[in-house]
Amino acid sequence: MKHPEQANPQRQSSLPLPWEPPPMAGLWLAVFLTPVCCLLRDQALNPPITNLRMVPERKQLTWNNTKNISSVECYVDSRLFRKSENNVACKIFVLSKCKASNFTVKVTMVDDEPFSTWIEYPKPEGNPGAAAKDLHCKVHDVDFLTCTWAVGSEAPNDTQYHFTLENVETNQRWECPHYTSNERGTHVRCQFDKISRFPENQYRFLVEGVSTEGGILCSEFFERLEDIEELIAPNITATCNESLALMEWEMASLFHRNFEYNLEIQQGTEPPSSHKVYGKQWTLNNPGTFTVKIQALAGLWSAPQRFECGRAGGALHQLWLTASLIALAAVLTVGVAVVLCRRYSVLKKLLPPIPHMKDPLRDTCQGEKIMAWEAGPLTQDCPVAEVQVLKET
Repeated sequence: MKHPEQANPQRQSSLPLPWEPPPMAGLWLAVFLTPVCCLLRDQALNPPITNLRMVPERKQLTWNNTKNISSVECYVDSRLFRKSENNVACKIFVLSKCKASNFTVKVTMVDDEPFSTWIEYPKPEGNPGAAAKDLHCKVHDVDFLTCTWAVGSEAPNDTQYHFTLENVETNQRWECPHYTSNERGTHVRCQFDKISRFPENQYRFLVEGVSTEGGILCSEFFERLEDIEELIAPNITATCNESLALMEWEMASLFHRNFEYNLEIQQGTEPPSSHKVYGKQWTLNNPGTFTVKIQALAGLWSAPQRFECGRAGGALHQLWLTASLIALAAVLTVGVAVVLCRRYSVLKKLLPPIPHMKDPLRDTCQGEKIMAWEAGPLTQDCPVAEVQVLKET
């Protein structure tokens, strides 16, 4: 009987010996034993730019050049926002104070491969759960700015919020003049009046929180005032008759001059019809009785206004009625004046004067000269004669 190893000597010789290394093992061993520093590229040891940093006062991302650079592009959160003009800095117009962003520079070399590096700015500080949330602002009633926010879910009991409006271009800041607080005394609302004094630029709407228990992350957003204006729908006036209605309105706004309006008109029982209007008036044929409401741009809709332009109603009918009443009042006034002027003569005819009793002496002596004398003392020698009037002539 043969031994198994002797029965198949060809199969036994084809098996690898336990001490033989696997194929390519020597190459991998050489790679692992090579120092890491020998695998680094030359740019990692001697980069073309160094000291990448943010200068918030000047809103600049800047660095130091160490090699001959062809161009530099700046990215924020992987989006290209500017190409450096002098290869030493990139200007940033809107720089957040509350949200960290990734600022990356990509360098093109004159005689070397491209290079890139990045930093994160700003470094988040404070508890984000205590930050003001749902920050919202609007311009309303032409000249008012109101901002509201909610208290953070992790805000300590002594948290207080402060609102600031900041001009992004000039860095000019305005502290909130009028706060509204919740039942705990925490500011949750701010209002500015007379905002017509603010330039028409982009603004930072910033809420910062303070607490004795620790830092609080700020909240912010950037917007132009005209973009958050809540437009109040204008009031419509109508002049109409049976065949035509002319609707007119005036719009008030600090920032907008040319408006696009939406009109919704319903005549009688017909379905409402919509119209886009670019002026300040609209004409409606055969109006009858109709209801209209208006909206400016994407502002609020007005309350429905009803107009009656039939025979019994309408602005022209009311105007005619008013004019008729005025004319009638004028005629009545003239009539009363005439009556009063003729009143004396009419009364004199209706009630003539009663004749008085005739005085014989006074009536006889009218037209004659009457002389007065003084009576002297009576003497006893003076004869007295009696005169008797016999007949009146």
